[in-house]
Amino acid sequence: MENDTSSTGPGAPVEAPSRALTNSLSRRAFTLTELIDAFMAQYAGPDRGIGTRLAFWSQRLGDRVAAEISPDDVADTLAELALGRGRTYLGKDENGERRFKERGHAARAPATVNRYLTSLGSVYRFARRRRLLPRGHVSPTRGIERAPTNNGRVRFLDDGERARLLATCRTSSWSRLSLLVLMAVTTGARRGELLALTWRDLDLEKRHAYVRTSKNGEPRMLVLVAPVLAEIERIRSRRADDFVFASDKRPGRAMRIERAFREACAAARIEDFRFHDLRHTAASYLAQNGASLIEIADTLGHKQLQMVRRYAHLSIASKVALADRVFSNIA
Repeated sequence: MENDTSSTGPGAPVEAPSRALTNSLSRRAFTLTELIDAFMAQYAGPDRGIGTRLAFWSQRLGDRVAAEISPDDVADTLAELALGRGRTYLGKDENGERRFKERGHAARAPATVNRYLTSLGSVYRFARRRRLLPRGHVSPTRGIERAPTNNGRVRFLDDGERARLLATCRTSSWSRLSLLVLMAVTTGARRGELLALTWRDLDLEKRHAYVRTSKNGEPRMLVLVAPVLAEIERIRSRRADDFVFASDKRPGRAMRIERAFREACAAARIEDFRFHDLRHTAASYLAQNGASLIEIADTLGHKQLQMVRRYAHLSIASKVALADRVFSNIA
């Protein structure tokens, strides 16, 4: 009679646990807050608002095991965020509890909701790379549709507005505001990209500024035109590691520009205008002067043409001039 290897008695052979079982037993189940804390400990990107957004996720879902949070959990939280009041993270109190300040009653803009989703997705990608999640885990942010945003706004400065704004910037109490605005208009760079620049990043001989990390995660070059170079020479620092747009009170930090820019716009009688609209201004000027969508996308640091199609209608006149020049005598 053959031995019964299925016996569970004292003399039966002991089977080794499967590799999958061993891994599942040895892998620690991290909470979302633990993953967020680990992510923020190594984060060195230019997004100064990511901490506030991740603090929101930590407050809402932080005690949950990260691998067990579902797409429905994320979608429901985003829906509450879109309808709820805005909040600013104030740090932790003496008991380690996160503190927030309510910021009015307006619903969150779709673009803002999308940034919260993107921030959470960054944490899950980080955790997957560090193998802090079970093998094969799928991020709960995957497959969630982004809130539709209105990309039709193309607010840019006309010639008179530009002249007035630059004039008021030169009289600002913050002496570097005029350079910041001038660089934004002539490079199309984002505010965060400009504020992160140090003097080491500027090569005045080659006439470019090196953006170490752009929004899409890749470095890029900004062209420095003659008026920008002249303005740089006026305030040039000898310390290579200083921020170009350093705070007057805290030289080791970039300036908080909101108040100075708002006051300059008010003095220049410019309404309904945000700093980000300087980026639209750069793209609009390029389009009106014959630049192709590919050239505009390259200047602004976009990988996809879809992001700059909003400027296509501004280049119609230049396209007519081009067609006349090339094809007027073809028949």
